[in-house]
Amino acid sequence: MAVAPRTVAEAVVVQDRLRPLADLVGPGPRRPSTVAGLDVAYAESGDLLAAAVTVLDAATLAVVDRAVSVGRPAFDYVPGLFAFRELPALLAALGRLAVPPDLLVCDGHGLAHPRRFGLACHLGVVTGLPAIGVGKTPLVGEWVEPGPRRGDGSALVDGGETVGRVLRTRDGVRPVFVSVGHRMSLDNAVAQVLALTPRYRLPETTRTADRLCRDALAEAARDGTRG
Repeated sequence: MAVAPRTVAEAVVVQDRLRPLADLVGPGPRRPSTVAGLDVAYAESGDLLAAAVTVLDAATLAVVDRAVSVGRPAFDYVPGLFAFRELPALLAALGRLAVPPDLLVCDGHGLAHPRRFGLACHLGVVTGLPAIGVGKTPLVGEWVEPGPRRGDGSALVDGGETVGRVLRTRDGVRPVFVSVGHRMSLDNAVAQVLALTPRYRLPETTRTADRLCRDALAEAARDGTRG
């Protein structure tokens, strides 16, 4: 299954072929044992990235495994096709884990994507694992501001279709944007995000993966590592 096409046309073909394979209903695991966070950091030059995966115990939110992959972006930056830049490195990091995750939580989007196939959908379909996207900012859609309390939410709607949930994870704090990736229902995805945000706006999966990929990128920049 191609994940690093050479041209925009090839990437669109891959995306169109994989999109119907995404299970947007689920219901997905309601009590996963392990949950993985995935994030990618880029050097200022744009020619180096570090992909990180952290696996957390779902009950304690302690990190039980981690892996990184450092290399070059696999594809040019093209709106709607961003997943192709990061997918090979993320898959390489996932392949280095000793503890398998029950759920993938991507720093990005799933269904809430211009082509309805964001990174969370792509990773879920390619790996076969349940996946959700949690974005800091929206990529598409309109919404009304959710209520001010933790757990309040509103529909993220694009083209008349509900593509995600605008979710308040902390009282009075900016919401996050939750969407289904693969093998999950939206209600379950929201429940998982709330379970992963006991203290901060962003899920612990995102916070730990963000730190790991930034540290890996800084180390690679210092020693000139590639790959």
